[in-house]
Amino acid sequence: MRVVDTIKNIWKIEDLRKRILITALYVSIYLFGTYVVIPGIDPKDLTGLAAQTRGGLMALLDMFSGGAFSNASIFALGIMPYISASIVMQLMAIVVPSFQKMQREGESGRRKINQMTRYLTVIILVVQGFAYLTNLDQQMRGAVGTSLPSGMWFKVYSIIIMAAGSMFVLWLGERITDKGIGNGISFIIMIGIINRLPRALVEEFTSRMNEQAGGLVMFLVEMLALLFVIAGAIMLVQGSRKVPVQYAKRIVGNKQYGGARQYIPLKVNAANVMPIIFAQAIMFIPVTVVGMIKGGNAGAFWQAFMDNTGFWYNFVFAVLIIAFTYFYTAITINPTQMADDLKRNNGFIPGIKPGKATKEYLDAIMDRITLPGAFFLAIVAILPAFARIAGVSIGFSQFFGGTSLLILVGVILDTLQQVESHLLMRHYDGLLKSGRIKGRAGAVSAY
Repeated sequence: MRVVDTIKNIWKIEDLRKRILITALYVSIYLFGTYVVIPGIDPKDLTGLAAQTRGGLMALLDMFSGGAFSNASIFALGIMPYISASIVMQLMAIVVPSFQKMQREGESGRRKINQMTRYLTVIILVVQGFAYLTNLDQQMRGAVGTSLPSGMWFKVYSIIIMAAGSMFVLWLGERITDKGIGNGISFIIMIGIINRLPRALVEEFTSRMNEQAGGLVMFLVEMLALLFVIAGAIMLVQGSRKVPVQYAKRIVGNKQYGGARQYIPLKVNAANVMPIIFAQAIMFIPVTVVGMIKGGNAGAFWQAFMDNTGFWYNFVFAVLIIAFTYFYTAITINPTQMADDLKRNNGFIPGIKPGKATKEYLDAIMDRITLPGAFFLAIVAILPAFARIAGVSIGFSQFFGGTSLLILVGVILDTLQQVESHLLMRHYDGLLKSGRIKGRAGAVSAY
């Protein structure tokens, strides 16, 4: 069988085999850590927190942490604080001249920005750690009538442990990027999502089968709809428009070079999954605010953004995604540099003058293809709310779009693409009978 032969070929490649085993080791460490409870907390008293994370925004936050949030684990705060810090630093690199200067310094500048991002991550972790403990204490009092250990010392060492746990998860992600299969932080998030998929699928199947009539038919309809959504997500990740480029003929000595026509593939969604991750990180702010308010009386404004099936939550979420799509596309695609590179290499777009006219043409193309891509990304992001309205269970509805589905599709495609590249380099057959697997653009590899 082709699948068996492909697995054998993968195992024959020493470097690829080593990377897969290292990735499996780091993932195992991460999954083990999601069940290590913060010292001083009795796991039996977490029923209130478990009930809170079954729905709403808390369920999504628990999914991204691989269940660590509901387990009061040392990894409870997950990787999202680092992503939030990265958003702030990328915004600073646009509006603050000193950060722009650091970006232009090359590798040394990137190291400085990465170090500052880590410092900011620690600050966010301290704030979120305090909010997490406050919320946990409220849930324990309401559900089982107990409370967290009193005294400032418990809060101090618990926050330090959770902050260290999140930074350790970040370190695991970086090791997967360097030594493993790649895209470490995205891979960590994907593992957390996949960890919840089997249970959500079983719960949905059980609930449908318990219905008096038509339960199995509805479950099959849901699975068919999920396949259509996955197909749409793959098209969104891989979609591109090719811009023709003609290279001028050059004569060197007695030989003639160039003259061939090539293409610049401009992606419909050049920012990939990053806008939806950025927007989701901002939408987690209400969780922090409500968690820091004792009694949970945060007011109607903040409570409205705690319901991920509500109108205002999804409206603001969609607007943020569209805005971040344009923002991230602007910082990852540089038409001016592309136009200069074409001119330097004696290339031109047929019918367009080299230089400024080429830059303006590429700008116009990106504007046209980014708008539908941004709207499609926003629609996919809010599909779980429509799935909930259609009667899909809370846990399973998260896989009908949103951040979880796009991360799954994007990271899986990237991973398969890297595996295929190793196979093709050693002259083995690829993973597909025809064609090659297309992953996401390089801009997302940072996560």
